[in-house]
Amino acid sequence: MQQHEIVTDQCVYPLATIVIPCYNHGAYLNEALESALNQSYPNIEIIIVNDGSTESSTLEVLHSIHHPRVRLIHTHNQGLATARNIGIRHANGTYILPLDSDDRIASAYAQQAIACLESDSKIGIVYCHAAFFGKQSGVWNLPEYRFPDILMDNVIFCSGWYRKTDWERVGGYNPNMTKGYEDWDFWLSLIETGCGVYRLADTLFFYRKSLTPSMVDRLQKGSLDDRAMRHQLARNHPELFIKHFDLFLQGAVSKKKRRRLF
Repeated sequence: MQQHEIVTDQCVYPLATIVIPCYNHGAYLNEALESALNQSYPNIEIIIVNDGSTESSTLEVLHSIHHPRVRLIHTHNQGLATARNIGIRHANGTYILPLDSDDRIASAYAQQAIACLESDSKIGIVYCHAAFFGKQSGVWNLPEYRFPDILMDNVIFCSGWYRKTDWERVGGYNPNMTKGYEDWDFWLSLIETGCGVYRLADTLFFYRKSLTPSMVDRLQKGSLDDRAMRHQLARNHPELFIKHFDLFLQGAVSKKKRRRLF
């Protein structure tokens, strides 16, 4: 039996790590943490990375957290990509889930995703259907992952499961994605190595919509930041975009046709 695995009823459960970066989101942190602690999967650790929070209310919440399965790491503010990397670097888990401190996951997410990863070594990314909560509710209608469509638009939100060994292999999240899309860039890194992608049938991830625009909300398509980060994506993955340039163009054409039809 490998280190960090437990056996329950003759089943082996590798350790999984949920990494929660937090920058001034103390008002929501306990809700995210509770959803992580309430997983039906029996072998989970949680790492919270305080990315240089400055709000006194957030610091009070952080200092109030005491749980045997939770570790807290304090660092100066370095941005989301680096905060995730710091947490994952300290993770003991075989499987990793990044969870933003204002979002939530359903209790079955770890159980279903890890069973999928354990069943097929070719699958490297497992995500699910998603819904909004907070100031807006309802289904998040993301198209299912397809290649090369992922080169044009990201359809995998940040909270997908993957192996820590794959994170190590690609060098983690790239901090040069300074305005966002760091999760999109990371998924492309994994896909570039041959990782397969699988979407679970259930709605197991919940994305908070608040009055304050999120990083995703601020990256409106066609904006300066959106264009800058798309250019950075292409610079980060030149071989991937060049190799599949014809497919990329075909995907763009078919997408325009679909828009005309609907």
